[in-house]
Amino acid sequence: MRKTRLSIILILLMLLGIGVVMIYSSSSIYAWNDKGDSLYYLKRHLFFLLLGFILMFISMAVDQQVIKKLAKPLFLFSLLLLFLSLIPGFSREAAGAKRWIKIGNLGFQPSELIKVTFIIYLADFISRRKDIINNFSYGLLPSLIALSIPILLILLQPDLGTAIALVFVAGIMWFCAGVNYSYFISAGLISLPALYFLVFSIPYRRARIFSFLNPWADPKGAGFQIIQSQIAFGSGGLFGQGLGQGKQKLFYLPAAHTDFIFSVIGEEMGIIGAIVVILLFILLIWQMIKIVRFSNDDFFRFLSIGIVSLIALQTVINIGVSIGMFPTKGLPLPFISYGGSALIFNMVAIGLLLNVSRRKNIFL
Repeated sequence: MRKTRLSIILILLMLLGIGVVMIYSSSSIYAWNDKGDSLYYLKRHLFFLLLGFILMFISMAVDQQVIKKLAKPLFLFSLLLLFLSLIPGFSREAAGAKRWIKIGNLGFQPSELIKVTFIIYLADFISRRKDIINNFSYGLLPSLIALSIPILLILLQPDLGTAIALVFVAGIMWFCAGVNYSYFISAGLISLPALYFLVFSIPYRRARIFSFLNPWADPKGAGFQIIQSQIAFGSGGLFGQGLGQGKQKLFYLPAAHTDFIFSVIGEEMGIIGAIVVILLFILLIWQMIKIVRFSNDDFFRFLSIGIVSLIALQTVINIGVSIGMFPTKGLPLPFISYGGSALIFNMVAIGLLLNVSRRKNIFL
């Protein structure tokens, strides 16, 4: 697995390098206007990147049995932090959402931590109860309850995009564990009314759906962001306008250095640059899948499945939103978008996967 590990690290470094360059390009003018320092977001990103590397190497080196033993305590601890993010005095509110815990001048997002700790917890649960996973009362129900708690807390923030991503990751892990198709069909039918209510009972979510279907119906309101994103891609053409030469980041495209950084890549590096980024993600995911395929330990195989699913799903959703394939979700592009908590815990997830590849009972 040494070649696979080296390939993952090399591709990761390339994506992180692209992220550093594009964050500076997309945020410098906004940072100068808002903070009086064009390097403000770049310096913070480099700090998060350093912390991410430290935690990635720790998660890569920690004893593998310790990971299994800490599955439940880590999950419970992250649930506590998620609960505290909703409590005044602990939480930091931004744009009407309580997703952060205040740590000095920084904000920590527990929902990013829960993605990783829930995957560890569910991998441990499935590995222990794989033989009875289709027994609803003892095999599936306890893990459904464990999933419903963070989902409820995340929805209270509110953050529907993260909740949906976590549900899909859990679903993929259950599917790979051999959960009966009938459970998925039943869960889908039961969840449809709830999803309809969550989307169409909240004005801004309803507006996002309508703007996704026809952004030009409200070009200065709900459709503004996706229209500006499409303008960025359209103006980039095949080879782009040149690094740093994009116009949409000049207060036209909201969240240019976070959720819509792929649009800036498309504008400045063109379709060619965007395809290169997509190919890097495809290569990364393919190398990660190799670790899944050749692991014969249930816990570490399901842990790997969860991590691969998480990275792949976030990538597909972010790129899909940027090009107008999906409604706006607010999920960052892994390893490239600005965002401390997301960057750090995605790197921790990669560290765990590299840890799995070090096991002796992996055939390659």
